[in-house]
Amino acid sequence: MSRVAAIDCGTNSIRLLIADISNGIFKEVVRSMEVVRLGQGVDKSKSFHPDAIKRTLDAVEMFSEVIASKGVERIRFCATSATRDATNRSLFTDGVRGILGVEVEVIPGEEEAMLSFNGATKELMQSDAPYLVVDIGGGSTEFVFGSNKVENAKSVDIGCVRMSERHFTSQPTTMDQVARAIIDIDSAIAKAASVVPISNAKTLVAVAGTATTVAAAALELKDYDRHLIHLARISAYKVHKVSAMFQSMNKDEIANLGYMHPGRVDVITAGSLVLSRVMAATGASEFVASESDILDGMAWSLIN
Repeated sequence: MSRVAAIDCGTNSIRLLIADISNGIFKEVVRSMEVVRLGQGVDKSKSFHPDAIKRTLDAVEMFSEVIASKGVERIRFCATSATRDATNRSLFTDGVRGILGVEVEVIPGEEEAMLSFNGATKELMQSDAPYLVVDIGGGSTEFVFGSNKVENAKSVDIGCVRMSERHFTSQPTTMDQVARAIIDIDSAIAKAASVVPISNAKTLVAVAGTATTVAAAALELKDYDRHLIHLARISAYKVHKVSAMFQSMNKDEIANLGYMHPGRVDVITAGSLVLSRVMAATGASEFVASESDILDGMAWSLIN
């Protein structure tokens, strides 16, 4: 048996997974998330804000204590969109090395897509293939197509934090803001579609916090329940309805939703719009919400 730890640091959140893997059997030990908004202002400034680095390294310190207490044998730390974009990324990566003693892998979007695909499809039936896995992150969204393995992948810069900072300066949003965001999002989806056959999948799988929060809203959950959300099938009609609902609400109304994570309040409107436009572009009648994602893919990669 191997006990491994995977840390995924994105634009909005940093997440930890500790798992035991033996003979193809995966057992989750710890799964934790902190919203640190590492990508605060990166879309405009192309550099990390000192406060964002501090928040993130504080979370890494917390994770290091958990890892030390659980007897982890191997660690993989991957950073994605915001770190790819930041010119001063060494301030962050040097800090992580000092805390955990591991190198931060600043992975390209296509590798991020592959890891998300591997994590998201492990539990799915082969009869549901081919799959399109869509990972809506804070800075970017990954599109990856395949059956037994990745066949096509593309990462585009339409994450929920990036779209919020670019377009949504008020909540509720205005029609003009939404219209401009749709133009931006649709252009990026078209760029992905030039590489990935986004309309050819039998099953659309959406991973990460935006998709699972939309699923919670569509299922009308009172509180966030990952077990009810995982592998739930959410219709395109409900996705569009939930997206429109978030656009019409103010921040206090969104914050008062029992299933809403506090760190997602100001970005869920943009994130849900990205998912809505993905549904429209692919023509999919539903998506499968998966709680297994890049973290799970990273953990599996440590025993291969």
